[in-house]
Amino acid sequence: MSATELLQLFFDPELFERYGARMLDGLLVTAKLVAISFSLGLLLGLLLALGRLSRNSMLRGATGAYIYFFRGSPLLAQLFMLYYGLGSFRELWQDLGLWWFFRDAWYCSLLAFTLNTAAYQAEILRGSLQAVARGQHEAAAALGLSRRTTFFKVILPQSMLLAVGPLGNELILMVKASAIASLVTIYDLMGITKLAFSRTFDFQLYLWAALLYLLIVEVIRRLLRRIEMRLGRHLDT
Repeated sequence: MSATELLQLFFDPELFERYGARMLDGLLVTAKLVAISFSLGLLLGLLLALGRLSRNSMLRGATGAYIYFFRGSPLLAQLFMLYYGLGSFRELWQDLGLWWFFRDAWYCSLLAFTLNTAAYQAEILRGSLQAVARGQHEAAAALGLSRRTTFFKVILPQSMLLAVGPLGNELILMVKASAIASLVTIYDLMGITKLAFSRTFDFQLYLWAALLYLLIVEVIRRLLRRIEMRLGRHLDT
């Protein structure tokens, strides 16, 4: 087999011309879905983490049950329950004015990913908050800082330095898990790839998709490395 034939086996210019741009559009959809759900999940996860650390037993129990459910059940099942399950109550959502949300696969996918990642991020943030030395709380109290100032100016910044690595791993896992959104007709990277493959039956498309996922992961990995270096630069002095 010649080098030209080997190249065509993995890269067909005509196939790329037909579907390359559409796969890049799907890549943008994937990036948008992951970025929005991860950001919303971070905010919700912080609230859940604070709930887990609360002295209120009911609040601890409620947040604990939430985390247990969303970490213990498959993301695919959660997505199907939201889109096919809750989406079947059409009359209820129409009465509440929310049918526009639950009839749309994009919003249901966004909600499922947000609720799922929030549970994982909550445990990461809870662990990082607990890892901050108790002396930091005592020092802030000695300086007369309020609880709000202590949390946002002293405790949270230090905990984020500890959490950035695990949060980065969760983000990478989300990128890979986002492929299941294609099962509810979302034309993300995997959705476009499946559609193109159904018309061509050319395995190159899945190879290209895998490389694009690897590209996203590598960009995230390098970005996280820079963030960790920036946040921890004072530790090297």
